[in-house]
Amino acid sequence: MSPAALPLQRAAVLFGPRDLRIEERPVWPPQPNCAQVAVKSTGLCGSDLHYYLEGRNGDFALQAPLVLGHEAAGVVTAVGPGSNLVPGQRVAIEAGIMCNDCNYCNSGRYNLCKGLRFCSSAKTFPHLDGTLQDRMNHPVHVLHPLPDSCSFDQAALAEPLSVLIHASRRTSLSSGQSVLVFGVGAIGILACALAKSLGATRVVAIDINEDRLAFAKSNGFASQTYCLPRVERAKTSEEQLRKTKDTIQAALAEFAQEDGFDVVFECTGAEPCIQMSIHAAVTGGKVMLVGMGSRNVMLPLSAAALREVDIQGSFRYANTYPEALSLLASGKLKNIEKLITHRIPLNDTARAFELLARGKDEDGNMVIKIIVGDS
Repeated sequence: MSPAALPLQRAAVLFGPRDLRIEERPVWPPQPNCAQVAVKSTGLCGSDLHYYLEGRNGDFALQAPLVLGHEAAGVVTAVGPGSNLVPGQRVAIEAGIMCNDCNYCNSGRYNLCKGLRFCSSAKTFPHLDGTLQDRMNHPVHVLHPLPDSCSFDQAALAEPLSVLIHASRRTSLSSGQSVLVFGVGAIGILACALAKSLGATRVVAIDINEDRLAFAKSNGFASQTYCLPRVERAKTSEEQLRKTKDTIQAALAEFAQEDGFDVVFECTGAEPCIQMSIHAAVTGGKVMLVGMGSRNVMLPLSAAALREVDIQGSFRYANTYPEALSLLASGKLKNIEKLITHRIPLNDTARAFELLARGKDEDGNMVIKIIVGDS
């Protein structure tokens, strides 16, 4: 079929740093085992923002125009042959498309699949467009039906919540444990909320932003918070490690938990916080590295080794969407909808990214999670 004969849709396309354009593109019919989804809600995240501001996310640089967005939900509008979905069905879009044929996929760890392609990521080329468009075609095995009580905006949170579900599974987080979270952006807030839903006896949070800490505490995500003092940059590596140890010991004293916490979620990616997280874990505890920031980090490894503190990494998620959607629909994540502070139409996507970059809107209100979508 000629593209000229196809209906048109809008897409927010990134051409380079801060060069985002709304284009009209043809709407292609879905291929076998795929469905077409009218995207209703897309949440913007940190990796999207890196691409928007810098044209790259870490090592992955744009090689061609790319549609961003990967936290999304919508309505099935058409299906290809072999689909088990039907038009009108509400679904969450899992953005990663795995090969389903390698050892990682066959063992249930498809997030590590070397052939995985991820919508809105420049890691693979040709790039796979994301969800900041009116409609997209996507394989049905990574489209997840929504519970009746789960809204599109809530379902857009299933992607970042999946990151924390996967991380919590790796730490074997269970009822009765104490949890410390570094960073109370959207991911950190979700870490707090999930830990509470899993029965953590105590959930506390650390950040450098007083407003975000106040938000976390006032909405019940953390029972206590601590704002890190701003300190001068250390001149030597030894001084840096000493400063971070002294800083976290002061925080632990404030929490009246000098021995540390059973599980520490490090959601900032900042080197000083990663260093502090090792000292913040109880002897025999676990540190889960969730935040992506500093590429090379100096660590107090002897402190971790002598106290048998496990340092674990986590990359995206696998087999988490059903649990995430069930949790979001259950009401167990109290006040989680307050994470969504702004909703912006698709035509104003560039403004949405600028708001996210500033962290405050024109009226001085805090920006945490922005949903892009037309009502």
